[in-house]
Amino acid sequence: MRADRRNVLILAAAQALVHSASVLAMALGALVGGHLAADKALATLPIAAMVVGTALTALPAALFMRRVGRRAGFMTGAAIGLAGSLTAAFAVYAGSFALFVFGHALLGGYQGFTNYYRFAAGEAAAEDFRSRAISWVIAGGVVAAVVGPQLASTTRDLLAPHAFVGSYLAQGALTLLALAVLVRLRMPAAVEAAAHGPVRPLREIARQPTFLVALGGAAVAYAVMILVMTATPVAVVGCGLPLADAFQVIQWHVLGMFVPSFFTGALIARYGAPRIMAAGFALLAGHVAIALSGVGFMHFASGLVLLGVGWNFAYVGGTTLLTTAYRPVERHRAQAVNDFAVFGSVALASLSSGWLYHAFDWQTLNLAALPFLGAALAATLALARYCQRRMESSGASPCSA
Repeated sequence: MRADRRNVLILAAAQALVHSASVLAMALGALVGGHLAADKALATLPIAAMVVGTALTALPAALFMRRVGRRAGFMTGAAIGLAGSLTAAFAVYAGSFALFVFGHALLGGYQGFTNYYRFAAGEAAAEDFRSRAISWVIAGGVVAAVVGPQLASTTRDLLAPHAFVGSYLAQGALTLLALAVLVRLRMPAAVEAAAHGPVRPLREIARQPTFLVALGGAAVAYAVMILVMTATPVAVVGCGLPLADAFQVIQWHVLGMFVPSFFTGALIARYGAPRIMAAGFALLAGHVAIALSGVGFMHFASGLVLLGVGWNFAYVGGTTLLTTAYRPVERHRAQAVNDFAVFGSVALASLSSGWLYHAFDWQTLNLAALPFLGAALAATLALARYCQRRMESSGASPCSA
């Protein structure tokens, strides 16, 4: 097997385990948080803490991996994730909301490292395989659609009467498996050597239209997805549906997030990243339309599938587009700035989610996403036209994967 494909498969397997752990936390964080918190409006705070942890780790993780390499950095992140799972499990056992929030912040730190899996795949792949490599790694999350919600449900009473303690211990076991997989990762020496050489000023890199649209598009797509998904389990139960339906809706959503990754890379290679991103924003707006039409199980399930597919198109497209905006030597700084901005926006969205839902309602929460989706769609379509003009004048487009 080609070395780049072997590394991509290793990263995809690790991604599957990471996302399974993450989906478990997303499915349970707000529900358990609501049980532990004195103020129910703080129910989504554990999820917000996880996203804040991701944002705060983005820059340090990039700098750390610049020194020690991808493999050592990814294994360090997994160790932080294991600490987060154990902390959350103990917090549930002890009934401590503050400690539960802290455990989720550590889980966010784990994700701050694992978000670089997709970039590592792109770096290790040949140019004609790059968009597919990124897409394949993100496709590892398909496993999470099954494992995450099922693990949350089946381990709920594993250590009864202490509900959900077993779920977070099972999450820790997933992280140990990820460590075992990452030991086999071997990044090419040429990739590590590319970390040296002259670097453009960061402001020069960040002023490029390609960089701005890639960053802004990924930030909007991820923030809108988290805004809705964080509140979904609470909304499903709050609208009179059983807890089992909340798990099932999240499962369908996660399938929508990751199943398209099996073909998103091919679509990007054929049509260009900006067009696929634009399609993603249209699908995200489609979710809002469904959410406004009712609160039955099918409204939640079908809307959350569209939310997932829209996120996939916009996020994979944005990641692929970003790789065309920097030189290999600039990758750590450019990726760190991108992920800090993206997950900073996601943190704000997750913090707003619980407040919007409890202060207003499910429909208002979804309506709040429309202005951001409209702006991102307009910017992406403008970049697509710009890329088309460049292609027509020079014969080659810098905006395609």
